[in-house]
Amino acid sequence: MYSEIAIKIENLSKCYQIFSSPQDRLKQFVVPPLQRALGIECNQYFKEFWSLKDVSFEVKKGETVGIIGRNGSGKSTLLQLICGTLSASSGTVETHGRVAALLELGSGFNPEFSGRENVYMNGALLGLSSGEIDQRFDDIAAFADIGDFINQPVKTYSSGMYVRLAFAVAINVDPDILIIDEALAVGDEPFQRKCYAKIERIRDSGATILLVTHSSATITQMCSRALLLDNGCSLFMGNPKLTIENYYRLIYSSSESIDTIRNELKLKYQDQNLAETVASQSVYKSADNSRFEDKSQDHLVTVDQGLSERYDPNLQPLSTFEYETNGAQISNVRIENADGKKVNVLVPDKVYWYCYEVSFKDSVKNVHFGMLIKTTTGNDLGAIGSHPFGQSIPFVSPGDIYSVRFPFHNLFSPGTYFMNAGCGGTFNGDDSFLHRIVDVIAFRVEHTKIGLRYAGSVQVSAGIPRFEIIGK
Repeated sequence: MYSEIAIKIENLSKCYQIFSSPQDRLKQFVVPPLQRALGIECNQYFKEFWSLKDVSFEVKKGETVGIIGRNGSGKSTLLQLICGTLSASSGTVETHGRVAALLELGSGFNPEFSGRENVYMNGALLGLSSGEIDQRFDDIAAFADIGDFINQPVKTYSSGMYVRLAFAVAINVDPDILIIDEALAVGDEPFQRKCYAKIERIRDSGATILLVTHSSATITQMCSRALLLDNGCSLFMGNPKLTIENYYRLIYSSSESIDTIRNELKLKYQDQNLAETVASQSVYKSADNSRFEDKSQDHLVTVDQGLSERYDPNLQPLSTFEYETNGAQISNVRIENADGKKVNVLVPDKVYWYCYEVSFKDSVKNVHFGMLIKTTTGNDLGAIGSHPFGQSIPFVSPGDIYSVRFPFHNLFSPGTYFMNAGCGGTFNGDDSFLHRIVDVIAFRVEHTKIGLRYAGSVQVSAGIPRFEIIGK
């Protein structure tokens, strides 16, 4: 029954004691007990660091719930408390059913044991009997796909083989609750796809999944609800798309505005009655494995839920790197829609223009322009040049200004992407970048298609003198 609770968290907190020196740790061990025995006020020789503060939520059986937040927000601490590998400073954790956790893969492996022996040892730690492991061993070995190395000591394994076997053990125990902490990107691409497919089958079987990831696309595609953690506090829990919107507000906010945003989210969403209302109106998996969404929560949010292109001033990259200028300067980098308006939140299946201006300070030969789109992990998705290979603008004079516009068809998966701008040519006899800016702007896509294709001709127009070159 989906009305039953798989995980219940109430006022969960975790505090660490931070000592400035070993001497202070010794003093804390000795002095306060003596002071309590003498009936005097106790000294404290440590600072408190609250990794998690008064977090409360429930996860229903059959739900897939994502947890997202910036580094250091308390996500891993929360999962360790749920799994029981950490003790809470206050609050309670209840789980109902067998729990399998993909936290630090292979952390319980004995390097001197063979892969086979570690399978049985880890299976026992996960609550399986020897007979149950016997029944699952062939499936585990087939999933790991490490061949005869299964009978060799794991100290002889490569790092990829190590995590493949650890993942195979954890994923094949038929859990009632599966907890995953950034453990989906293991092994090569075929193995990663196999991992995702297995998790999808576990989800479809009715198991409860708690997933920590920095991938907004994974959360929106796999999860029925999402929890946003920041600075150890729960700021929002509800529809994944709304949670991601608030997550973006945090990670792209300035240091001056982040406290204001945190307080705003706390005031709007931390009220328990509101949290329960949002939770009850989120996306759930129905008994027939279909999905539905209740739209009645619109009045509870301030973010835009529709697929409307717009400009988000908080969507600013923190990884921008600018090459040294060699006779040219790129400026005014932006994305424009069909109406010529500046946007950075894009909608699917529409053509946009990536635009920038280049001003030349010196005489330059063989000039050409380019763009590159990358993922947040730095993978190149596509590049477009202003001229075919071997062709270029023969000569540019000092003071010339060029306006460059690259059309692209938005068929990308949902998520955040970064764009480079570049200008190349021959300067002082050398062929090189005249100017290049890496991760100069970011844009976000809100749909499910993928790809990059030409949407027309690149337009390069000179301002002084003024002319237009059409190239492919």
